[in-house]
Amino acid sequence: MQVRPDGQLVYGMQLPIQSQSTLYAEAWEGGAGPEDLVAVARAAQDAGFDYVASCEHVAVPRRLAPAMSTVWYDPVATLAHLAAVTERLRLLSHVAIVGLRHPLVTAKQYATLDHLSGGRLVLGVGAGHVPEEFEALGVDFGRRGALLDEVIDALRAALGPQEYPEHHGKAYDFADLGQRPRPVQAGVPLWVGGSSPAAVRRAALKGDGWLPQGDPRDRLPAQIDRLHRIRAEAGVEGPFTVGAITEPLYVGGPGWDVGRRTLAGPPGVLAESLRAYGAMGVHQIQVRFRSRSCAELTDQMAAFGAEVAPHLH
Repeated sequence: MQVRPDGQLVYGMQLPIQSQSTLYAEAWEGGAGPEDLVAVARAAQDAGFDYVASCEHVAVPRRLAPAMSTVWYDPVATLAHLAAVTERLRLLSHVAIVGLRHPLVTAKQYATLDHLSGGRLVLGVGAGHVPEEFEALGVDFGRRGALLDEVIDALRAALGPQEYPEHHGKAYDFADLGQRPRPVQAGVPLWVGGSSPAAVRRAALKGDGWLPQGDPRDRLPAQIDRLHRIRAEAGVEGPFTVGAITEPLYVGGPGWDVGRRTLAGPPGVLAESLRAYGAMGVHQIQVRFRSRSCAELTDQMAAFGAEVAPHLH
């Protein structure tokens, strides 16, 4: 998944409702449900979005719940549900904390999702940041980075074409264990999330793409330069998708307080601002919209697809 041949930026979005951190959830999401998720996914497909994304936390400790909330849908179940009501939309885990479970379990879940969706999976992975979550599942939080490095290698094998994948590492060792169905895609795209030095290096060396986490646009050029430098020094070649998460957007005049960081205004103004990401070397942007209802969100998505996206050259 790269820039389209005409140089137009690809765009996708994190789904509302499925995670409700106070950092980004809108007030209406607390009362929303499955039918709203379906409406958003269908609106994304109709508006030309490349993907929708769902993120993961297995369990949120009480000390973090006031900020994070405890609403975190399972990404495999969520994306599988939406696969059944869409045809073209890619399905991204942004991100799955794959170090929390054995890679054969993860491979079984996501290979099945790719199979059922007709090859629409993009597997986004990250290290995680909640110690109690790891401890509850019997995983060493302090080793999560090293563990993720190995899990990525194991998933490359387990999501590959072989019915009997093989991996021999420090934490996991398997061979002669068959898994079907296989993914439809010959190689499931694997994007690595995170903006720490370790995460950027991991993305450069082990990923097919990079999903930044919280980088403002003025930090992105240096991060992107570092990605390419690491890949060049290591002799890593092949397609690589650089992502960015945009500021919150509102197409048109909002008529209500959308926050000082929100980019709001006519479609041409928004397109001009977002084209700067492409100039930095970004291939896909993850957009987000301010809204007061599901209907307002889907209206914003439709306006973006019709009036802003055609000018993202």
